[in-house]
Amino acid sequence: MKPCYLQIGKEINIKNFMSALEKSEDETKAILALLMQKYNSEASGIELIKINENYQLVTKKEYYEYVYPLLDNRIKPSLSNAALETLSIIAYHPKITRSQIENIRGVNSDGTIYKLLEFELIESAGKLDAPGRPTMYQTTNNFLKMFGISSLDELPELPRYKLDENEQIVIEDLPTENTAEDSLQEENKNGKEEN
Repeated sequence: MKPCYLQIGKEINIKNFMSALEKSEDETKAILALLMQKYNSEASGIELIKINENYQLVTKKEYYEYVYPLLDNRIKPSLSNAALETLSIIAYHPKITRSQIENIRGVNSDGTIYKLLEFELIESAGKLDAPGRPTMYQTTNNFLKMFGISSLDELPELPRYKLDENEQIVIEDLPTENTAEDSLQEENKNGKEEN
């Protein structure tokens, strides 16, 4: 797994822009939208991205591989399947505890959580008001940048599922592609019903 962007500077909150520009939120967002459009359409190596309510200059995705070795000597995050699985659980269930993650995964997740914290892809979201006050976790803005999205709302929707009588997961709404054979069978079925 490789990041999509190389960060240039730090994230700046919309409120800071409003204060510096002495403009309303709508006016500031309009100015930032114009800047985003300008950078994205130009043949430059940088772009302006929005991460939640923050904005940041970053390298364009297509230039990341060329710029990274020149400017950043840190180790690239290398995530195992277990870490990606844990990260996806946290992304879809913000403010989830370690024991809840382990209940979903069915295995101990201490090591993967530690690795995700080390790479700053997740962070503490406070303590759950329960016995032992376990730590809750949520994804960070670094997670959003790594996957090239501006908020968790852009994550793909998960298919719905239910448990059958054997406690096995049954997925209800898997998207299927209609093949030509399926379409022909459906037309024949509809034709027979009309006769």
